[in-house]
Amino acid sequence: MTTGSARVAIVVDAVDGMAVVAIGADKQGAEAPQLHRTDLPNGLTVLSEAVPGARSVAFGAWVRAATLHERPEEMGVSHLLEHMVFKGTRTRSAQEIALSLETLGGSLDAYTEREHTSYQARVLDEHLGEAASVIGELIFEPLLKPEDLALERKVILEEISMVEDTPDDIIFDVHNRAVWGDHPHGYAILGTRDTVKSLDIPHIRALQERAYHPGRLVVAASGRVEHDQLLEVLDRAGWLTRARGDMTPFALDPVEAAGPHAEHVKRKDIAQTHIVLGGQGIAHGDSRRYAFALIDMLLGGGMSSRLFQRVREELGLAYSVHTFSSAFADTGVHGVYLATAPESAQEALDAVREVLREVASEGLPEADMLAGKRQLRGQLVLSMEGVSSRMYRAATTALYGEPFRSVDEQMALVDAIDEDTVRDVARDFFDPDRHILVSLGPKAVR
Repeated sequence: MTTGSARVAIVVDAVDGMAVVAIGADKQGAEAPQLHRTDLPNGLTVLSEAVPGARSVAFGAWVRAATLHERPEEMGVSHLLEHMVFKGTRTRSAQEIALSLETLGGSLDAYTEREHTSYQARVLDEHLGEAASVIGELIFEPLLKPEDLALERKVILEEISMVEDTPDDIIFDVHNRAVWGDHPHGYAILGTRDTVKSLDIPHIRALQERAYHPGRLVVAASGRVEHDQLLEVLDRAGWLTRARGDMTPFALDPVEAAGPHAEHVKRKDIAQTHIVLGGQGIAHGDSRRYAFALIDMLLGGGMSSRLFQRVREELGLAYSVHTFSSAFADTGVHGVYLATAPESAQEALDAVREVLREVASEGLPEADMLAGKRQLRGQLVLSMEGVSSRMYRAATTALYGEPFRSVDEQMALVDAIDEDTVRDVARDFFDPDRHILVSLGPKAVR
């Protein structure tokens, strides 16, 4: 495959039943593998990218199960399981898990999102084996004891209370529900108080047994790591001999966003009105993604953006105003967030709509397109300076079936954004008359 002046080389070999793939790019035409991928017989997918000059490794495992795969009465079970695995494993107590990498100067973290649950570590290259061992035990050998559940349930209920006390957090949950309704895309990742209280060990263990196995896992590493070394580390930690597990597909309902409407959650105990105006966005594999990112960035991606300059700098109506977007396999969500005094909320919202309508109806002038491409190119390059960002990029190729693109190839795609595509994307996604409005605070807006 050829993109611009960069040539991508794909080398495939079979080693002990494993499909080993090296994918790379080199402007001079010589094969220079960057991303290595191995699909193991037990279903585990392993990816790695060596970063010259790095002394650390970012190591992560993504489970293809999360909020999107939950039933309504089990809302929050993926997040609860993510918490529970840290309470103890076959060989490590909760304290030993906490100390395992921190005492080596590294870090260990996990998060639950809509499509995946992820466990990640950042360590010196010499401690990659310990990271793989710890995360392997979290995934494959958690104890999941009833007495731990009672404690962790309290922790998550406190986490829900924290979100409820943070308007600029809860407003996004409100907007998700308004956009997606009863579909799992609209679920609260933390669950609700009622569902968290009702979840028990059988619910949690059933999810762990069904989803936490090699057939539903993607492992990625980036930094000072060689692919053969990574496979050896995983083998010693027991990843390669685990059984594939249940591969029955999760039932997923078709997703469809709600039509334009407005919702308000009345809160008298806060000083500001928090507003989100947005709707359905771009899916991960959509070819218009770079044009979408360009518009989104120029509208609300920083201090130089149109919304920041208009709403904050010119009118002084809000301290915080910015765009946001998330892309999923089948759809996306995006919008504008702002917080302002109740008495100026309607004026601020009208100013946001005015900026959006201008772009939706006229697109972007050539000068803005050129400036935006420079800015987007810079963001792409800077984002790839860290090993964690490169680990995410590697995992994305497997999680979403996307081709691996070098930074040069990504910048070429940015340069290729044309005015017609920008105009179509702006019209289809950024017209405020197509958006769903949600507000939270003492006074509603419309």
